[in-house]
Amino acid sequence: MTASDIHRTIDAVWRIESARLIAGLARIVRDVGVAEDLAHDALVAALQQWPESGVPNNPGAWLMAAAKHRAIDHVRRNKLLERKHEEIGRSLTSQPDDAVADLDAALDDDVGDDLLRLIFTACHPVLSTEARLALTLRLLGGLTTDEIARAFLVSEPTIAQRIVRAKRTLADKGVPFEVPRGAELADRLASVLEAVYLVFNEGYTATAGDDWMRPALCEEALRLGRILAGLVPDEPEVHGLVALMEIQASRSRARVGPSGEPILLLDQNRARWDQLLIRRGLDALARAEGLGDLGPYALQASIAACHARALVAEDTDWARIAGLYADLARLTPSPVVELNRAVAVAMAFGPRAGLDLVDALASEPSLRDYHLLPTVRGDFLAKLGRFAEARPEFERAAGLTRNARERALLLDRARACEDG
Repeated sequence: MTASDIHRTIDAVWRIESARLIAGLARIVRDVGVAEDLAHDALVAALQQWPESGVPNNPGAWLMAAAKHRAIDHVRRNKLLERKHEEIGRSLTSQPDDAVADLDAALDDDVGDDLLRLIFTACHPVLSTEARLALTLRLLGGLTTDEIARAFLVSEPTIAQRIVRAKRTLADKGVPFEVPRGAELADRLASVLEAVYLVFNEGYTATAGDDWMRPALCEEALRLGRILAGLVPDEPEVHGLVALMEIQASRSRARVGPSGEPILLLDQNRARWDQLLIRRGLDALARAEGLGDLGPYALQASIAACHARALVAEDTDWARIAGLYADLARLTPSPVVELNRAVAVAMAFGPRAGLDLVDALASEPSLRDYHLLPTVRGDFLAKLGRFAEARPEFERAAGLTRNARERALLLDRARACEDG
């Protein structure tokens, strides 16, 4: 492998393993900020050593072992160590490197799950809602500060400050690295659900990079969602979120072409949709519906279910989807929800109706750099035969996205407008 090949491999391994690495380290050092620093130290060691020694057979275990040794050194250096910390350091020193496998096995335990502890720690109420979500995307999603800023439609320095302050606050307040119980669990659940869904969305459509999807993030978000459903079985929104993720994930194989290119919803081969995931999603939606009024996640799951129940795209009940988006907009007003409603309205009542709704969003500050706004507008204009107006919209959208696959798709659509 060339040096550039190895660096790409390291980047891929980091994207996949960083959340588990940070979670395992946080259990040792009890500080998510220190855990992230130690994980990055291990990454730097890989960047220095792998180009000479080659990529190890189990790169994730190598990173964990390297970080674990650094964690032991950190524990030993700490002048304020309690006796428990000393015992942790001694037990870790005596463990063989295959202790990484033991850490991974522990992830199947709902209460002893390091990643679950990490997300509840990152979503602690001592942090603002914005800080919780930014920190979760950083620690569990492996996103860069720039990528998180684009996801929130705010500036990069703002996100950087949120993350730094969040880690400092958790350390200063001595927030325990644990899954809460009882009333405290219920109080923190909403922000955890939002964070899990953000991680899923990053996996479903990557904010940046060369790949359209990051399946490992989708799988991890689904796993966490299912664990949460077991922890709080009477909470309808937990089942609503699980339903939404199950149904969305069912399309994964159909969303990517042979060369990794994106395949949009209406062009997908629905025979490739995973029927097991669809059934699980519909069952979870039924549980949510049986527990009370539909919340935002259950409403979105209902929209996804409309697509899942249509054997062919032409059978989709777009009028019902438009109505569900209207309900969602009343419950959680958002320019992004309105943009999605515009798409459903266009499909149900024609592109002219959708274009009117999109044009009403043109002055929305939070959508100024949101690439899907010109994407949707370009699509409506193209369907109306206004190709000269559609082309610059697709070009502008291509300039705003940071995902290489999506950029290529948008540029193809812009070129297609030349031929009408």
